[in-house]
Amino acid sequence: MFNKILVANRGEIACRIMRTCQRLGIRTVAVYSDADADALHVRMADEAVHVGGAASAQSYLQAERIATAAKATGAEAVHPGFGFLAENAAFAGLLASYGIVFVGPPVGAIAAMGDKIESKKLAIAAGVSTVPGHTESIPDAEQAARIAAGIGYPVMLKASAGGGGKGMRVAWSEADVREGFRAASSEARSSFGDDRVFIEKFIEEPRHIEIQVLADGHGNVVYLGERECSIQRRHQKVIEEAPSSFIDADTRRAMGEQAVALARAVDYVSAGTVEFIVDRDKRFYFLEMNTRLQVEHPVTEYVTGLDIVELMIRVGAGEKLPFSQDEVKLEGWAIEARVYAEDPARNFMPSTGRLSVYRPPGESRHVRVDAGVYEGAEISMYYDPMIAKLIAGGADREEARRRLIDALDAYAIRGVQHNIPFLTALLAHPDFAAGNISTAFIEQNYPQGFDPARVPHHAPTLLVAVAAVLTRIVEQSDAQISGQSAGPRKLNTHYVARANGDEYPLTLQSLDTHFEIEVGDQAYRIEGRWRPGSPAFVGHVNAKPFNVQIERRGLAWRLSHHGLVWTVQVLRPRAAELMRLMPVKAPPDLSRFLLSPMPGLLLSLAVGEGEEVKAGQELAVVEAMKMENVLRATQDATIAKLHARPGDNLEVDQAIIEFT
Repeated sequence: MFNKILVANRGEIACRIMRTCQRLGIRTVAVYSDADADALHVRMADEAVHVGGAASAQSYLQAERIATAAKATGAEAVHPGFGFLAENAAFAGLLASYGIVFVGPPVGAIAAMGDKIESKKLAIAAGVSTVPGHTESIPDAEQAARIAAGIGYPVMLKASAGGGGKGMRVAWSEADVREGFRAASSEARSSFGDDRVFIEKFIEEPRHIEIQVLADGHGNVVYLGERECSIQRRHQKVIEEAPSSFIDADTRRAMGEQAVALARAVDYVSAGTVEFIVDRDKRFYFLEMNTRLQVEHPVTEYVTGLDIVELMIRVGAGEKLPFSQDEVKLEGWAIEARVYAEDPARNFMPSTGRLSVYRPPGESRHVRVDAGVYEGAEISMYYDPMIAKLIAGGADREEARRRLIDALDAYAIRGVQHNIPFLTALLAHPDFAAGNISTAFIEQNYPQGFDPARVPHHAPTLLVAVAAVLTRIVEQSDAQISGQSAGPRKLNTHYVARANGDEYPLTLQSLDTHFEIEVGDQAYRIEGRWRPGSPAFVGHVNAKPFNVQIERRGLAWRLSHHGLVWTVQVLRPRAAELMRLMPVKAPPDLSRFLLSPMPGLLLSLAVGEGEEVKAGQELAVVEAMKMENVLRATQDATIAKLHARPGDNLEVDQAIIEFT
């Protein structure tokens, strides 16, 4: 076993690897950039080495600096996590030249499977079913258009060295191919240093299902069942689960055996994942093999009872796998949700800033939080916007789903926008609950985007009742501070709540152990713990457990529960009467401006001052958190003034272009 391991990564995955190392008694070395000097993974490690500037190309992608850091600190091995250098064969080879173990597959396997073009050829040779497509690198958009026409639309343009949704575009027409080729090539170049792109047939409404494999250096290869990863947005996984509600035992075995055959074909060692797309008839096709630890590995750990990181380390140290295929048992169910710093109400634009409040739900045998942040930490524009992964398990899918919803309701984050309401709404959606999902689930169910104020809810007046309780608690607290009497404890209090454009007259009674509220014909008994300033209410409503997110917005409450987010103002009847007479301030007219929807780097401007543009025409490209975002004209207009230039770092809502 190793005595010291350098973790060549950051964020939640670096912290997750370090936790296993600590349990095994292995000392750890962190590497960090300028932006991560105070990061959690740096605090967790026994040692830390600075490797460069904030941008990943200046730090976490600097293979020579990281290898030198491992050598200088006496690390016997390097675990790369996922992303960055995790699938970089040259990095693995460099470590070998220094006499340092790469905790991952051999150089040859990384090179073969990390290249999406070559891996497809190898899969065909190994007897693995594959998606029809063009298996050679495409030099330019012109040839891409010809090849796509030959395959038949829709097609998928994919970066050969890609992963994590980077360098991928679906094209439904020749125009899509030409624009998608440019964007995919550019994104792949900036993320992986390799701009090669290939094309394959895009299978509509498929399931994305992957097989976890493990192999040692003694010829043993096993698969650990499947993971369902069909809930995706922009080709980035959002929710994953194990097992899949769609896959039967025969299909699982067939997919597992093909995954093992592919691993054997490249003399694979360590953990890896073979990804498939599966059509409605359960026909499956090889997509790619990820020669690394996957983001979603915790769901497999829950249903197998294995620590995949520990097994990677032990295999890297030359040990045999301690079990055979027949000994792999799948028990229970687990679902993982990726918590991102992004704004679902603004087309999921990335959000940056300081976590002024960070209170994850309590962990247990059935609830796990993999995070790389803490209260006060900074979410930077330079890296992936993932804050954490939240995993919940149970005896079956429904139990795991309900536990995950409850845990999300208890997850308090302030200071940046986040996707927790969206995740909760997805999990609560009837089709998700029934297992009726595909990779098109989000775009089909949210074609106009996500509006958290209009999420279906079993009892929306419950949020009104909670807001009344919060208001009453604050009133009682304020009265005590001022030395005034809070009034009789059992006094009925009448309020009018204003939410989502409607008014809700209600009556509240404060009792010794709970509150009783009547909203129309709905009656609620609410008991629980909440103190002014706390970001969540935890308690019971009508004897059932209940968590609700709370944020004070002036005189109103912003409440979030099961994906529904309402801003509720609770007033005494006379105040509500006067409020109806108040004029409504009109928002400023910003239609004459193209505003940056996110913090990021302005990569390019496609127009100049005085130029006439048409609706749908590309205006600018903004890069944020390793993704390129094309901004388009929403209507015909003329460019009056350019307020920014390529290379500028933009803030949210900063003006880029002004129209006449």
